[in-house]
Amino acid sequence: MHTGAAGIVEWTIPELESSRFMQRSATTIVSSSFLAITLGLTGCAATATGNQAATSSNSAQSSDAGAADGQSTTAASTFFAGDATHEVSIVWDETAYAGMIAAYEKDGSKEWIKADITIDGTQVSDIGVRLKGNSTLRSLSGGAAGGPAGGGGTSSMISSDVPESLPLLIDFDKYVDGQTFEGLTQLSLRPGSPVLNEALALALTEASGQVTQRYAYTTYSVNGSATQTRLLVENPDETYADSLFDSAGVLYKSDAESSFTYRGEDLAKYEEQFKQLNREDTEDLQPIVDFLKWLSEASDEEFDAELANWVDVDSFARYAATMNLLVNGDDMAGPGQNYYLWYDLETKKISIISWDLNLAMTGNATASPDEEVSIGGGGGGGGEGPGGMQAPAANGNAGAPPDMAGPRNADAGTDPAAGADTKGMGGGKGGNALKERFLASAAFQPIYHSAYAALYEQLYDSGTAAALLQEITTTVPTSDNLTAAQLADQAATLKTFIQERTAALKDQI
Repeated sequence: MHTGAAGIVEWTIPELESSRFMQRSATTIVSSSFLAITLGLTGCAATATGNQAATSSNSAQSSDAGAADGQSTTAASTFFAGDATHEVSIVWDETAYAGMIAAYEKDGSKEWIKADITIDGTQVSDIGVRLKGNSTLRSLSGGAAGGPAGGGGTSSMISSDVPESLPLLIDFDKYVDGQTFEGLTQLSLRPGSPVLNEALALALTEASGQVTQRYAYTTYSVNGSATQTRLLVENPDETYADSLFDSAGVLYKSDAESSFTYRGEDLAKYEEQFKQLNREDTEDLQPIVDFLKWLSEASDEEFDAELANWVDVDSFARYAATMNLLVNGDDMAGPGQNYYLWYDLETKKISIISWDLNLAMTGNATASPDEEVSIGGGGGGGGEGPGGMQAPAANGNAGAPPDMAGPRNADAGTDPAAGADTKGMGGGKGGNALKERFLASAAFQPIYHSAYAALYEQLYDSGTAAALLQEITTTVPTSDNLTAAQLADQAATLKTFIQERTAALKDQI
């Protein structure tokens, strides 16, 4: 590490051939073992420390290790350390499984069932599992298939006849109070295989210094089935929320059917919109309601002048820039309403934490910094995305589920400042007044473009994305559903996306 011009901290990371990517908290920018990549980390939410960079990729994380500039690691666990890949198998009662599927087919309910899980030879009994997802699961109830879940991996489609293909939420203490696995309470088994795009998007978010979620690859089976290569991601819960930052705060998850609009002072009207994950005994949804009320009433002039009183503007600029750089059309303004709200109890400001990046880096690699990306990547272009997924043509619709297709019409609907839903804003159809007004404001354009330029240099122009892809690919295990040749083909396609994205933005920054 050394300090360069203007006080920018720079990291030089050698010897890619003998290294593995270290997945750690947002404070660890990258492991100490990459090929001669120098990251200038100016303006990031956290700064890596020298001790973190020197940490072995096989070391376990502690709940307070690596705290820096207000951030700390999440739950202590070796599960996500270094080059760790796993073997996971689940056993459940077939009758209970049939009942879980029948309940979802009937009314979309996601019921829990009891199961036993074995992770790398260690059995944990009486865990809870349930279906997890929204559009991905639609085919189970007779609707349209869930689209290119997982970025068009080799087994992105799901079927109840192939239970090992289903996305699940795994809860270790659902039936045994306080039971954890290596400090972890919940894991999200992500759809698709090998979903290199999602793993890379998570790694790039982490490399930018922003809060994200850790992940690990595994071979996975159910009741002795054939194995699949799957991605396990830590699922944000109370433990995750309480360990994100040194400062105290409250974490809220947006529901897939939520609407980022003011609905009056009755907090009960928001309980199904935003799930509070921590501090339920002392805090509630009032800070979010207060902000939504202000947002609905603020004129454009008031929005420009007062937004910084409510939102961590610098952090939000990085979030918005990152979503564009990753061509993720299913973020806080997407149809899945995929985001978490963090309310800092000290600063009294809101930040956004990304979630569900399985559609990132799959669409139009030439989308400009000011272009609104939609599902699959946003306007213009077309062609083939990672894993052979057809990227959208000019209308942005290719490969998207019926209710997720198409770009939003910025002129349709009423003014977001008036508090009414604009076209596509409510009911999980996409849109978000905060993001749309922020990006449309001339006052915030300099902040956004400054963040965008710094992130582009860090993540693309420096070669970080390509190096991370190579590192990640070496950790992906083959299985009955994923051969080495298929994995190499997926990696080659995503490498092409990175090259196209880097070249397309070079003259626009």
